[in-house]
Amino acid sequence: MEKKVIASPLAPKAVGPYSQAIQTDNTLYVSGQLPINPETGTMAESIEEQTAQSLKNLGNILAEAGFGFENVVKTTVLLADIKDFVAMNGVYATHFSGAFPARVCYQVAALPMGAKVEIDAVAVK
Repeated sequence: MEKKVIASPLAPKAVGPYSQAIQTDNTLYVSGQLPINPETGTMAESIEEQTAQSLKNLGNILAEAGFGFENVVKTTVLLADIKDFVAMNGVYATHFSGAFPARVCYQVAALPMGAKVEIDAVAVK
């Protein structure tokens, strides 16, 4: 098995000892994406804006590897507050159609940099 590191300049750089994504054969594993704007290094305030930015970062990494949201088979959504579920879900739903990916979503004690949301994904061609 060959592991290929995927890094998009259109997504925030990894903030630790991990890769934005790893591709093995026709499967892509994308690390959790915080809602950081890669141009400014800042995060928006609302859960809707943060969800949109996390998904934009995720989409840019998918594209870097030649994948798209249609290839995503599994996501994990971490929320700082589960009360944000409905608002997050509204934005999330606009990025997927047809057969939605499997997903788990839960509240965590805290996310890096005070983020409200973090989303990772597994995609397959």
